[in-house]
Formats: sequence, C-alpha cells, structure tokens
Amino acid sequence: MARELTEDDKKLVADMLQRAQNAMAEVEDYSQAQLDRLAQAIGWYAGNEVTFTRLAQMGVDESTIGDREGRPGKRFKIHGVLRDALRQKSTGVVEVDVAKGLMKYAKPAGVIASLIPMTNPALTPPVTGIYAAKARDAVIFSPHPRTKNTTNEMVDVMRAACRAVGAPEDLFQCVKEPSIAITQHLMEVCDLTLATGGKPMVKAAYSSGRPAFGVGAGNSSIVIDDTADIEIAAANTRMSKTSDFGSGCSADGNIIIQSSIYKEMVAALEAEGGYLCNEEEKAALEKAMWDEKGNRTFPTIACRPQQTAKEAGFEIPEDRKFLMVENQGQIGPEHKFSKEKLTTLMALYHFDEFDDALKTVEAIYNVGGKGHSCGIYSHDDDRIDALAKLAPVSRMMVRQPQSKANAGSFTNGMPMTSSLGCGIWGGNITNENVTLKHFMNYTWVSRPIPEDRPSEAELFGEFYNKEAV
Repeated sequence: MARELTEDDKKLVADMLQRAQNAMAEVEDYSQAQLDRLAQAIGWYAGNEVTFTRLAQMGVDESTIGDREGRPGKRFKIHGVLRDALRQKSTGVVEVDVAKGLMKYAKPAGVIASLIPMTNPALTPPVTGIYAAKARDAVIFSPHPRTKNTTNEMVDVMRAACRAVGAPEDLFQCVKEPSIAITQHLMEVCDLTLATGGKPMVKAAYSSGRPAFGVGAGNSSIVIDDTADIEIAAANTRMSKTSDFGSGCSADGNIIIQSSIYKEMVAALEAEGGYLCNEEEKAALEKAMWDEKGNRTFPTIACRPQQTAKEAGFEIPEDRKFLMVENQGQIGPEHKFSKEKLTTLMALYHFDEFDDALKTVEAIYNVGGKGHSCGIYSHDDDRIDALAKLAPVSRMMVRQPQSKANAGSFTNGMPMTSSLGCGIWGGNITNENVTLKHFMNYTWVSRPIPEDRPSEAELFGEFYNKEAV
C-alpha cells in the first residue's frame, strides 16, 4: 500500500520549490549567449563519453533491464538536443511576422516537475535540462524508484555543469527518496509537469491540476511492400527492435509484409539475427510474457531474446538477436502479440493488396498504440500517402528505423527529444516531439495593420444573398 504524504514530505518539496524559484531569479536576466553557454556546459558534462557511459550502464545495472553495451550510444541524443537548442532563440523577441504585425517574446514556463522513467534514467534528465536551462526554467526531477541512484548522480553532474559557468546549481534538483505521494505533490505545486513514462504516470500528471506534457504508449507498426529494399528494411528493423533490447515505445513491434515478398523478408530478418518461433514456442512465450491480468511480466521486459525464451521454457541459439512470431489474423485485446511488446520480439503479418495492409494497421491501433508512431518501407508515394492519411499516429517514418528516428536523428528533420507527444489519440495535449518551445511561455505583441476584411460575397461564396431560412 502506498504511503501517505507526510508533513516532512511537504516541507521537503516546499524547500526544493523555493530553491528552484530563487535559482530562476538569478538567471532571469541572462543573455542569449549566457543561456547558450549554460546549455553547452550541461551537454558536455552529461554527454561526454566517459560520464554518460558510466551512468547509462549504471542505469541498466540498477534496473536490471536494457542493453548494457548499447545504451551508452544514447549520448548522441544529447548532442542532437543541444544542436537544436543552440539554433533557436529563447529570450526576448523570438519570432516576427511583419505582414501580420506580430512579435513573440519568450519567457520561462517556470519550475518544472520532470518524472523520469526507469528505461532512461541517465538520458532524460540532461535532455530535459538542456531545453529547460535554455528557456530559463528550473527542474525538480522525480526519479523512478528502481533507478533513483542513477538519476540522482546524473542530476549531480548537471549541477556541476551549472557551477562551472557560474549559474545557480539549484536550477536542477532531484528527489533523493521518491514515492508516489511526493511525486503527486510535486506535480501539484510546480508550474508544469513533464511526464515521460507509463500510462499511470501520465494520467497522474494530467490529474494534478497543473499544466502537463505527457506521452502515450507505443505499438509501433511497420508496413513493408514489394517496392522496398528488403536488405535495408531487414537491417533497420533489427536495429530498431534490438536498440536497448526493445525498451523504447518506438521499437518495431508489428511487421506487416506484402505476401509476394513475405518469405524473402522473413529470411532477411533471420539473416539479421531473428528467430522464428513455432506455434508451441509462441504459446509458451505468451504465457511467460503476460500474467493472468494481462500485464507484462518484469523478467521478460527489455531483455535478450535468450532470457525471454528461457522464461518460456525453451532455448534459442546464442547468436539470435530477436524473436519473431507469426500473428496473421490474430488482432484484438485477447491476442496479446498484437499489443505493445517492450522487448526483443516482433509479430509478423502479411497482406496481398495494400488496402489489406491498411486494414491491418487500423485493427492493430484499435488494440493499442494510437497516437504514437508507425513506419513504412516503400518507394511508392501513393502508398506512403495512403498510410499517412489512415494511421492514427503522430509521426510516421519512411524507410527509417523507428526507435532511432521518431525522436529525431541526424538524418531526418524530426526535432530531437526524449519525450514524444501522442496527441488526443494517446490522451496527450500535443502531437509534437516535446522540445524547447514547450518549455516557454510567450507574449504576443500585436501592432495595427491595414484592414484585412474580405467582402461578404468572398466569404459566403455561392450562398451569398440566398434567401434566409
């Protein structure tokens, strides 16, 4: 049973909030050059190879999920976020529209409560921190209890970055001993909440009575048609599925392949390290991966496929990198493999006509994952257009590995982030990648312009002067 909020908890949060507000006051008049320098310091201190590797691996060790060898590569996300932040203004006039007589002034959002998931305890704080510092915000981080030590250490590193440039270290603080009660109270008193994590966390953020940016669940589905480069599609799919052992909600979960290339595509996935399970193994996996209430079992989340197979009672070769199950026609709440998997396993489907692929996509998202993302490997623009029109998602990657591309990469134009808004579909307020602009308030300044009033004939078109009812 979760403990109740105590007077000591309230005092702790009140003290952190006051220190955060004092720190914000100290940077209120920082110039753009000073803010950029602060962002660079945070990026370097948190994102240099030695420090980030140590803390990324510490996060895996502490949580017992994720890829210890691969997770240090996530530091390049910090580089991308810093790139995007440095290319934007965040103080004074940030936008001018001469024709409309409008100017936009940027101001801080305030003190942010940042809820950190156990899947990214070392990455999410500096990503949030760079954008927040650039916007002159302060952040109080609430770590996941399973990875509290990793997040606390990363926040200490970010505080050191502040000291290095003469900025107040209390721009960043971290709850040492997190609890549901403290986190809930923190969300109630801070100006803004950024909730990066599971559905309960996001729901709590939106119920706090304060503004919040949340994320939604993923169930990333990929269409591969007969115009695709099969080798590239297979390599990217493997890359996306195995990144951090499939812990990310962008990881390829459902692969929908045109029938004419199905066997060739499966062979290519096997060449990339896939293991195609038989029906007996598939049944054993379902029993091992979901409990009686339909919840994912912790030992099979974000782990090597060998561990998942072992939990299910069978063995696979050591060189296999991910599992595959054929799931044709098995879509719905009762069919577990049509849901989000969160590990190194994907479900395979096939289609004859492209309209059938669209129906499969629609059915999958009716089960889960609406608002998040999908992808397609095709060189047919009409098919790409058809999927974009139908899919109830906020982002669609064309010929790219989802988990490497959704949150921005150096080879696409998506804004860099570690928080993906999923729009109204996913119960979120934004469809966008949460970035610098979401960390700021804006004052719109409007000057008079020449009158812009169309005639009534222009406005009403064919209905103008029709007899009124």
